Amino acid sequence: MMKHKIPVEWMQRYESEAFARETACSGPLGAAYTPEATTFRLWTPLAEAVSVDLYPHGNSGGRPEVHPMERDAQGVWSITLPGDQNGRYYTYTVQIDGKTQETGDPYAVAAGVNGLRSMVLDLDAAAPAGWQDDRRPDIPPQKRVVWEVSVRDFSQDAASGVRPDWRGKFLAFTQPGTTLCGDGTHPTCLNYLQQLGVGYVQIMPMYDFGSVDEAKPLTKQYNWGYDPINFNVPEGSYSTDPYHGEVRIRECRTMIQALHKAGIGVIMDVVYNHTYRHENVLNHVMPGYFFRENEDGSYSDGSGCSNEFASERPMARRYLIDSVLYWAKEYHLDGFRFDLMEIYDVETMNLLRAALDELPGGESILMYGEPWKGGPSVLQQPAANKDALSLLDDRIGVFCDNTRDAIKGHCFYAREAGYVNGRPDMFPEIRAAVTAWCCSDALPEHAPGQIVSYVSAHDNYTLWDKLLLVRTDHPDYNVFDPAVLAENRLAAGIYLTCMGIPFLQAGEEFARTKKGEDNSYASSALLNQLDWKRTAACQGLVEYYRGLIGLRNAFPRLSAPDPDTPRAVRFLPVEAPLVGWVLPAGPERAAWKALCVFYNPLAETRVVSLPEGRWKLLSDGTTSALWQGESTVCTGEFSLPSCSAVIFGLL
Repeated sequence: MMKHKIPVEWMQRYESEAFARETACSGPLGAAYTPEATTFRLWTPLAEAVSVDLYPHGNSGGRPEVHPMERDAQGVWSITLPGDQNGRYYTYTVQIDGKTQETGDPYAVAAGVNGLRSMVLDLDAAAPAGWQDDRRPDIPPQKRVVWEVSVRDFSQDAASGVRPDWRGKFLAFTQPGTTLCGDGTHPTCLNYLQQLGVGYVQIMPMYDFGSVDEAKPLTKQYNWGYDPINFNVPEGSYSTDPYHGEVRIRECRTMIQALHKAGIGVIMDVVYNHTYRHENVLNHVMPGYFFRENEDGSYSDGSGCSNEFASERPMARRYLIDSVLYWAKEYHLDGFRFDLMEIYDVETMNLLRAALDELPGGESILMYGEPWKGGPSVLQQPAANKDALSLLDDRIGVFCDNTRDAIKGHCFYAREAGYVNGRPDMFPEIRAAVTAWCCSDALPEHAPGQIVSYVSAHDNYTLWDKLLLVRTDHPDYNVFDPAVLAENRLAAGIYLTCMGIPFLQAGEEFARTKKGEDNSYASSALLNQLDWKRTAACQGLVEYYRGLIGLRNAFPRLSAPDPDTPRAVRFLPVEAPLVGWVLPAGPERAAWKALCVFYNPLAETRVVSLPEGRWKLLSDGTTSALWQGESTVCTGEFSLPSCSAVIFGLL
């Protein structure tokens, strides 16, 4: 296969200060709609000629209505067309170096089926009833528990109780009162989330992606969607009608509105680090500008997906920031999770954080990402990874693979154990994880709120599968082995009592399995969907997670984002590999004067001495909701059950 290359002289031009100075612009881009007229603006300084081509439909066919555009000094081509253009589809025809290319609009906010044609849209008319009154819920730090799910996985299972035409769609999040097979007893979907008590739902890619054909039935198609086509357009396959661009927008907003009404924030998984193909709207309007190149003109591949976004270039940086701000403002999003965040430079991420803070209520919007990349990168500036934690704004967080691998074992090696499943010698790392690594030399100086503590996400093995693969060569993923359930509870008991932001893959709390598949991005919908029947089969595990989430909410200092709190943790003199620690409640109102936590990864019970005082047993390692009512009050010594996390509150 021939490598994609751009001319060396273009590369040199893009990197020059003169080009940046002469072409960088801050004015509006895209299609600016009013009922009286629509102005089209496209930034393409290399172009020799540009036209906007109007179509009556969003799919192929039809002769366009062609309107030549005019260039300004900074390379922005524009035209104003009078009259109400709402609902019309459009493309641009761009001539560069004597070659013409028809393309969509990089700043498109709506599109037809498969995103090939952009759409002029009155965004106010594509809003659900009451959208103007929708507000981000007030979610204090102690409620910041994130539950990650794909739109498709959430409700594809017929047992979800979701109406058939909404399964796998945005609207599934809006159906209240769903239960398992309609039994009226076991909650599912939105009903389930409200009872579980998580603060946020992180939605896996819901922008317009290219790996699913919206024009074909979904029964034989599946993909996570880490393949961007149009960054500012919702995915059509998640709507009930991908052919009319306004439908996906209205239904995506309706999903967010329903979650907000339930008191749950919505975090969007964004993937600016690469595009689905080299042939994309960004390359069509400015070949090579938005992507980093090797010295020979071929594309650098730090994403592992054949290209990587050049966030450090002025107009690329502007594009990323504009896009995030657009989603925050027009979709009322509560946070952004950045895929392969090490692809981006630190300056861009800090500028984005500052731009979000300027929005009304913007300081509450979360920002965090994966502090790694998918391959070698040519980025020369400091990258947004763990080594740059002290350079990043202290409200930009990172997924902590240190915590993940210490608890359950390395994510890439199926048989490698961690603290809960065979490597008790990992106790020093567990101690470091408790304070969000703020008291460890393993990471640069940072605030605890910058650490996302977790043991499973959509990538790699589910927690349940990983625990089984360490334990046996031939696991039966549908047998709920009591020993593995204990390991699962201990894993949750650790990261849900660590400082930072707790995060879990949807279904981790009911032993989600993908039958040992560690990379199911294009596997079947059946393998990926949430199996809601497991919520009934593993109801005890679900209740354990629910109890820990509620307990965390009752003790705010555990989630304090300030850098001083970790130093208030006092580790107890327990015999290794046990870990024990105490945290005073601090100035904020809490249910207990202090929290005392013990982790025992061994297959035997161990006796520990409690600190002085009267300690209420909040969780015994099997039942985590003891704190909600009357329970044992302990002093002196306590016998920790095998493979358990035991929690006490000072009365």
